[in-house]
Amino acid sequence: MKLFSFLSLIGILTFSCVNAQTVETVKYEALHEKIANYKDEVVVVNFWATWCAPCVEEIPAFMEINEQYKDHPNFKMLLVSLDRPKIIDKVKKFMVDNKITAEVVLLDDTKRMNEWIPSFDPKWAGNIPVTIVYDKGEKVVFHDQAMTKFELEDYIQEYLD
Repeated sequence: MKLFSFLSLIGILTFSCVNAQTVETVKYEALHEKIANYKDEVVVVNFWATWCAPCVEEIPAFMEINEQYKDHPNFKMLLVSLDRPKIIDKVKKFMVDNKITAEVVLLDDTKRMNEWIPSFDPKWAGNIPVTIVYDKGEKVVFHDQAMTKFELEDYIQEYLD
């Protein structure tokens, strides 16, 4: 019985480690640079947080779309968490619990919010969720509310050819 419990524990720990996500913590300049590096792709950038109910509600639709286009060579999804860095473990657990397959970065730049928010779009009032779509490095969509799967898919299909 003890051997079975021990083996079960090893299996759980292995499963947790295999499914653990990495989350890079970045400042806004590095985030802009990361987005700019996807010169040939359609890039969906979603600003969200674990404490934001509309953000959490739209995550499954985003993951469906990410799964649908994951093998397309010109598609990239980047989720930008606005959670505080001290709760990064909560973000990682959220990612595992919600089967987040897209790349996630944590934007650690709250002291300069008045700088970086308008750097992404001058119309952005600071609310989340916000989704920005870039096509070959150029911002083509700024959507400052929760988005449905169909809205996101329409945006992607418009630019992904």
